Amino acid sequence: MALINVKTREVQIKIVYYGPGRGGKTTNLEYINRTYKEQIKTEMVSLKTNDDRTLFFDFLPFDVGKIKGFDVTIQLYTVPGQVKYNATRKLVLRGVDGIVFVADVQKSQRRKNIESLNQLYENLQTYQLDLFKMPLVMQYNKVDLRKSDIETLDSKTLQRDLNSRLKVPAFEASASNGGNVIPTLKKIISTTLVSIQDQIF
Repeated sequence: MALINVKTREVQIKIVYYGPGRGGKTTNLEYINRTYKEQIKTEMVSLKTNDDRTLFFDFLPFDVGKIKGFDVTIQLYTVPGQVKYNATRKLVLRGVDGIVFVADVQKSQRRKNIESLNQLYENLQTYQLDLFKMPLVMQYNKVDLRKSDIETLDSKTLQRDLNSRLKVPAFEASASNGGNVIPTLKKIISTTLVSIQDQIF
């Protein structure tokens, strides 16, 4: 549910990057932070755990502007990827308006991708939210590894594993060099804005 302040005519939208550990969620946000430094309202904040990180910062994209006279602020968050931090993941999802699911194209991560998506579905149910009705974009990250000796999954397999029922927009990406990071971001912002427009009178 977007936070709407009628007095100041501001709308705050929360977008969460979700997915398995070390899949590239943090790298996405770091690239966005570097690319849009002028539009970032606050410093990037990192809540570090021993072997993973949760990041979040306020973000005002230059191309969102106003909706029905309201200024729009986008808040981007990541969740810790490790399964043992599920309580934190659940907490970060509170009040979410849109989700980017960052899957790892490495063959060795196939099971973790599927488990993470199933867990996302369950965690959203905690807040009476339905993944099938949530603004969602898939990102198949680390496609640059296809040029290496590391075994990777093709997009057809990833689509079958993760997106055959959801049927949401999907991007092949390389967060480490910025490939399709911004198109993923723009897609989730536009999809989320469409979904919350009815909440703004």
